[in-house]
Amino acid sequence: MNDETYMNKEVEEFKSMLIEKEELIKDLSAPIIPSIIPKTILVPLTGALTYERFATIQEIILTRIPHEKADSVIIDFTAISYREVGDLGMEQLGERITQLRNSMRLMGVETIFTGFSSAFVQEIIRSGIDTSQLVVHSTFRTGLQYLMKKKGLALVEVGDK
Repeated sequence: MNDETYMNKEVEEFKSMLIEKEELIKDLSAPIIPSIIPKTILVPLTGALTYERFATIQEIILTRIPHEKADSVIIDFTAISYREVGDLGMEQLGERITQLRNSMRLMGVETIFTGFSSAFVQEIIRSGIDTSQLVVHSTFRTGLQYLMKKKGLALVEVGDK
C-alpha cells in the first residue's frame, strides 16, 4: 500500500468516526426516555439551548414519536435556566416551543412542559410569549401525575411478598 492510499484510508476512517461521534452527540442532545406510562416519552433537557440545538431536539422528538407509538410527550426544563437560552433568545424560544407543540398536536400527541423555574417564567412573560395553549406543570412529578390521572392510571403500593 503506498502512502497516498494509506492516507486516503485513514481520512475515510476518520470521517466515518467523526460522523459516528456527531450522531452520538445529536442523540445525547435530546435524550428520549420511554416512560412507565404507556405511549409516553420523557425528554429531560439540559445545557444551552441554541437555535441549532433546539432544531435538533425538535427533529429527534418528532422522529421518535411514531417509533415509540407515543400519544404524549413530557418535556422537562428543570435543568434549563433563562441564562442557558443562549443565542436563541426568549422570544425565539417561545416561538420554537409553540412550533414544537403545534407539530406534535398535528401528530395527535399531547405535549406537557414541566420544570420552568420562576426566573425562567418571568423571562417568558416579559418576552410576551403566548402560553395560553401550553399544558404546563411546575414539576416533572406533577406532570406525570396529571398524565396518569388523564390516562386513568394509578400507582399501587405492593406489600411484602
